[in-house]
Amino acid sequence: MHSVPGPAKVRFGGPLTPFAAGLVQELSALGYATTSATNQMQLAAHLSRWLDRVGADPQDLTEELLDRFLAERRRDYTNHYSPRALGPILGYLRGIGVVPQSVEVAPASPADVLLAQFGRYLTSQRALSTPVVTAYLHWVRPFVEQVLCPVGAAGPRDVSAVELARFLADRLPAMSRKSAQMTASALRSLLRFLHAAAIVSDDLVDAVPSVASWRLSGLPQAVSPHDVEALLDACGSREQVARRDRAVITLMRRLGLRCAEVAALRLDDIDWVNGTLTVTGKSGRVDRMPLPVDVGEALVDYLRHGRPETGERCVFVRAVAPFTPMRSSSVSCIVARAARRAGLGTIHGHRLRHTAATETLNAGAGWEEVAQLMRHAGVVTTVIYAKADQNRLSALARPWPSRDGV
Repeated sequence: MHSVPGPAKVRFGGPLTPFAAGLVQELSALGYATTSATNQMQLAAHLSRWLDRVGADPQDLTEELLDRFLAERRRDYTNHYSPRALGPILGYLRGIGVVPQSVEVAPASPADVLLAQFGRYLTSQRALSTPVVTAYLHWVRPFVEQVLCPVGAAGPRDVSAVELARFLADRLPAMSRKSAQMTASALRSLLRFLHAAAIVSDDLVDAVPSVASWRLSGLPQAVSPHDVEALLDACGSREQVARRDRAVITLMRRLGLRCAEVAALRLDDIDWVNGTLTVTGKSGRVDRMPLPVDVGEALVDYLRHGRPETGERCVFVRAVAPFTPMRSSSVSCIVARAARRAGLGTIHGHRLRHTAATETLNAGAGWEEVAQLMRHAGVVTTVIYAKADQNRLSALARPWPSRDGV
C-alpha cells in the first residue's frame, strides 16, 4: 500500500463509506497513533470494497463472511489479516448497531455440542458469571471428550460409576490440590446437569470423591519488605509504564486490594479532599478506605506524568493504544513481570494482599482492624493470618531444651 498523510485521507468506497469519519474519531479516542490509525482505516477501506464486490451489506458481516474476507486478504497482503486486526473496526461498527453482534460458531463435534448445552445451563439455571462458566467448561472437557463423547461417537453415551471412578483415579493424582478440587466441583455440576437432562440414567454426583483439604491449612505467603522494595525498583525502564507499575504495587501492598479491585478503580473513586478511596469488591461490596500518603503520591505521579490522554474513567489503562481499562489478569502480570526482573521468581499480585495483612498484624493491629483492611465478611476469614503473626507467636513459643539450661 502507498503511504497517506493520515487516517482521514484514506479513500473509501463501498457500504462502509458513511462510517469512515466516525471511525477516524473512534481510533483517535482510543489513542491510536497516526500511522496505526491509518493502517486501521486502510483495512476498513479494503473491507468496504470487498463487501461491495461480493454484494454484501454491513448487516451481513457474520463470522463466516469475515472468515472469507480474511482468507482472501491473506493471499494478497502480508499484515493485518487476523480477526484481532479487525477488532477496533468491528467494535466501532457493532457499537453503533451497523454490524451484528458476534455470533457463536456452531459446535463441530458432539463433545462441543454437549459443552455448549452445559454452558447455557450454568448461565441460565445456575446464574454463574462468564469467567466461572469458562473455567467449569475447561475442567470438564477431558471427561466429556474421553468418556461421554469419545472419538467417533454420534452423541453422549451413558456412563457408570465405575467409569467415572476410573477417570478420576487416572487424572486427579497428577493434579495439584487446587486443580483436583476444581475438577471434582465442575464434574459434580456437570453430572447434575446430565441427570436432569436425562442424558445419563443414574445420578452419579455422589460418586465423585471429595478432595482432601483442610481449611486454613496453608500459610499466607507474604513478601518481605526488602523484596517489596526490589519490586518497586524493577518496575521497568519505560518511564510511563514504570510510574503505573509503581502505583499499582504500592496500592496493593499498602491497602491489600485484589487485582480485580485495582482494575475496577475509577477516577471518581478517589476523594482527594478527604483523603479516601472507594473500593468496589466482591459481590458488589463497597468500602471507603483511607488514602495513605505514599499511595496518594504514587497515584498523583502516575496520573500527572504516566497516564495516557484518554477519555476512560478507569484509573489504570493500557500503556499502548487502544488506551482501554486494564483487566485483573494484567494487574497481576505487572507484579509478576517486576518480580522476574528483580530475580525474585514467581510472585503474583495476590501475595501483596497477604503482605498488607501480615505487616499490619505484625505492627500490632488487632484482628478486627486487619479484617477491616482486608474487607473480610468476618474475623473468621482473617484467622489464617495468625500463623504469620511473629510477634504474638514468639510469646507462645516454648524455649528449646539444652544441656546447660539456656
